[in-house]
Amino acid sequence: MTCGLTYQVQGLNNVPKDQACIILSKHQSAWETVALRLFLPPQTALLKKSLLWIPVGGWALATLKPIAIDRENQREALKSLIDQGIARLQEGLFVLIFPEGTRAAPGENKKFNAGGAMLAQKSGYPVIPLAHNAGEFWPRNSFLKYPGTIQVKIGPVIHTEGRKAKDINAEAEAWIAQAMAEISQTH
Repeated sequence: MTCGLTYQVQGLNNVPKDQACIILSKHQSAWETVALRLFLPPQTALLKKSLLWIPVGGWALATLKPIAIDRENQREALKSLIDQGIARLQEGLFVLIFPEGTRAAPGENKKFNAGGAMLAQKSGYPVIPLAHNAGEFWPRNSFLKYPGTIQVKIGPVIHTEGRKAKDINAEAEAWIAQAMAEISQTH
């Protein structure tokens, strides 16, 4: 049904069943914005506010209780992420964050923004790193999709109590980089 595109998930056993978490995920395509909802617990996502203005699609996104931020005002965006993120976590929702801020092409690594790690530091909730190679099959800014099996790798829980955001971010970034090296078909 989807151009011969399937997926395989490793590490689902790393996802806690008794506590919400912050998911720091690689962002390569539109695939993960939809597919992660299929195999991860109920979640909300951090997204740019302008996505909510898209007719029909944006309105549908709004029903998922996203944390919508204005990226032009970074101070207010961080405050919104922390305040709304803590509220969603306390409601039992996982919070999905793409720390690179925007989609990166396969093989491209963008600097991790500190927002997700700041949320983890302030809330004390754990982080789950997530890597995938969806961009190799469902490229950004492309109508074309290619058959194959997307590899998703979920890392072990990163405990955040008493840790600095910088250290949390570095650990998640290193794990994701290593996982991407293992699953990428473009190297």
